[in-house]
Amino acid sequence: MGFLDKAKAKLTETVDQHGDKIAHGIDKAGTMVNEKTGGKHADKIDKATGKARDALDSLDGRNDDIPPAGPTTTAP
Repeated sequence: MGFLDKAKAKLTETVDQHGDKIAHGIDKAGTMVNEKTGGKHADKIDKATGKARDALDSLDGRNDDIPPAGPTTTAP
């Protein structure tokens, strides 16, 4: 097993164990960025956080690690 295979296995294990916490961090970052930009880019921020959540969730091919996303940003 090469370095990248070991890294992917470790990352997959971490997402399996702490996917909800990682998703919460992604949502929190999206909300913070939205607040800093005054809601001007809320649609792009929601799209980016959604893609980040999907990428992490599909890491192991099962799509079961990250809870479904709610609205991640709020307009001021």
